[in-house]
Amino acid sequence: MKKFLKFTAYTVIAVAVIVIAGISYITLALPNVGKPEDIKIVLTPQRIERGKYLANHVTLCMDCHSTRDWTKFAGPMIDGTEGKGGEKFDAAVGFPGNVEVPNITPYHLGSWTDGELFRAIITGVKKDGSAIFPLMPWPYYSKMDREDVYSIIAYIRSLKSIKTDYPPAKLDFPLNILVHTMPQKASLGKVPDTKDTLKYGEYLVTSAACMECHSQVDKGKIIPGLEYAGGREFVIPNAGIVRSANITADKTTGIGSWTKAQFINQFKQYADSAKAKIGVKPHEFQSIMPWYKYADLKETDVEAIYAYVKTIKPIKNQVVKFSAK
Repeated sequence: MKKFLKFTAYTVIAVAVIVIAGISYITLALPNVGKPEDIKIVLTPQRIERGKYLANHVTLCMDCHSTRDWTKFAGPMIDGTEGKGGEKFDAAVGFPGNVEVPNITPYHLGSWTDGELFRAIITGVKKDGSAIFPLMPWPYYSKMDREDVYSIIAYIRSLKSIKTDYPPAKLDFPLNILVHTMPQKASLGKVPDTKDTLKYGEYLVTSAACMECHSQVDKGKIIPGLEYAGGREFVIPNAGIVRSANITADKTTGIGSWTKAQFINQFKQYADSAKAKIGVKPHEFQSIMPWYKYADLKETDVEAIYAYVKTIKPIKNQVVKFSAK
């Protein structure tokens, strides 16, 4: 009996040592995506303009890193808050932790090198080498064209400095351990010729991380076979639960029966000042989709997006778009 107890004790100790060693390796050695590149991005007017378009209307950096007015439909960005951060993700919206989106104006990023900022955007690693939880969809940005990422950085550098500070992010266990394993080295791509409508549409859809929001997830991973089929839930405080739409080519539950004109109008209607910033009362139908940002997409870009999403495999998945709380 004593031998058995001694063996059990040694086994428990050995397992504990292995677990501690594993956690220590993960938290101390990871992430490991390499050092930031030694680059200096020239802030040309062309880059700043391209970056402004991408950050506001494609990758939507400014949508998350600014203040949105949730008393209005689709939470339009409040003028003058560009880049100040502060949007909160916590238990109130179903998030396993507490994250306040950081300030990306020169006030916060002035000490970052271009290489450090480039690494953060495409691999999910901060200046200090710690991991960025993929609330920022860097796995999709990692497939963008290098020059497009340079343009976004140029635009961010041009923002007005706004002084705001937020507490460090806190993630619940075991996510606070697993987050160290998430950053990955990038596989940068190239912007296709805009005449190749399908390839260019795919590039835009990937850069916009459409699949991330329009797919259901389980334990943070997209459920295989439900890509783009919608149904992912987002909690909007004082409103309810909004679910992303099915954007596959299914004709009954997706957008398979939509014409190009209908698709374009869905985006462009929110550029109409008469529809802009419509008030929404508590518990009324709301949308997390930043329609007012997408409304300023170039029509040719919307056409390319339409061409690509129409090729997505049809998946029958009826979505109840909104449930009031």
